[in-house]
Amino acid sequence: MKASTVDPRAHVNEEPRNDFSDTFMGFGVMFGIMTVVFFGMVIVKLIIS
Repeated sequence: MKASTVDPRAHVNEEPRNDFSDTFMGFGVMFGIMTVVFFGMVIVKLIIS
């Protein structure tokens, strides 16, 4: 039986990305969407009442 090992330090499929930037962008986009939803619901409540 022939076994082949791969060096785990050779990140062949890993993309060179900035994790902090990805996290910050995700948080910012979600915060923006939730802010729009919040103010939309406030406007709907004011129209109904």
